[in-house]
Amino acid sequence: MKAPKYPWTLMMKIYRDVLPEVNKQLKEWTAVADQIPDPELRKQALDSIRTKTFHCEGGSIYSILAGKENKTAIQFIVAYQTISDYLDNLCDRSTSLDPEDFRTLHKSMLDALTPDADTCNYYCKREEQNDGGYLVKLVEACQDALKNVSDLQAIRPHLIELCEYYCDLQVHKHVLKEERVPRLKEWFETHEQKLPKMSWNEFSASAGSTLGIFCLVSYSLYNNGMTTEEAKKIKEGYFPYVQGLHILLDYFVDQEEDRQEGDLNFCFYYRDEEELANRVGHFMKEADRSVKRLPDSQFHRLINKGLIGIYLADRKVMQQKDVRSLARKIIRFGGRASFFFYFNGWFYRRLHRASQ
Repeated sequence: MKAPKYPWTLMMKIYRDVLPEVNKQLKEWTAVADQIPDPELRKQALDSIRTKTFHCEGGSIYSILAGKENKTAIQFIVAYQTISDYLDNLCDRSTSLDPEDFRTLHKSMLDALTPDADTCNYYCKREEQNDGGYLVKLVEACQDALKNVSDLQAIRPHLIELCEYYCDLQVHKHVLKEERVPRLKEWFETHEQKLPKMSWNEFSASAGSTLGIFCLVSYSLYNNGMTTEEAKKIKEGYFPYVQGLHILLDYFVDQEEDRQEGDLNFCFYYRDEEELANRVGHFMKEADRSVKRLPDSQFHRLINKGLIGIYLADRKVMQQKDVRSLARKIIRFGGRASFFFYFNGWFYRRLHRASQ
């Protein structure tokens, strides 16, 4: 399997092999979500697919690494990312502020990584419970995909580590507003010694991405027989810097929206715009450095450049004057490849919006 090494060959493969299958599967999940009996759960499930399709499309680029098993990889990635986006909506717009509720909901993401795990009532700590089996079906779709991985035990410790970071973050960032930052800082302090030098908000950003999980699963579907050491190398190639870059860009785009909604945004905790731009630039450099040791390193570097270009092509960037000027500076950090992905992302998003 030869992963694309050039921006144009990568985009051709995405348009041909990735996006059609992703959109097909999302239509199927939309039909399931539309049958959810509880109106609030139904609304959040449908909204999460409608407004966050981009997350599944972007994550599914890693299916290219699965070779002939790309459809199985997309099955896992779409279902797992849909769980993530759905639960994020439930917690962001929640009728609950109970950390135990958030912990129980996110147990579904751990169960999804274990093919023989029993599912349970993930809503047992909240009022709304009747989703018609929607969340369990998503979990089982992930489990079914992972049954095709013969070396699951080699990657599973790293999958669980990344998932636990993610779940802990979702619990801490959705409690009472006055408790969020203290909880996140205390959580960061328990991990600080094993991390490169960074701030609590940057660690939180690094924990909030699913890219490392998608990369590990896709490689494993292609390369049955992956060793624990190879799996560790991939995890360390993505955490913390690639994942941190991913989420810092995600939050960078959403600043105005998060201010209006009162949501926590990790970009708000820098002294000024100059520090924000410098730290994003630092994560960009370190992300490129960390993937150099990986197989298909050029592919992974393209992903880093693509994150920059495609996120900053979001319409929301153009609607925020301060963000817009800073975005231009960040794109320049990424070089010609980021400009290429920027223009592709700009065109695709507007074409997609026009077709809806």
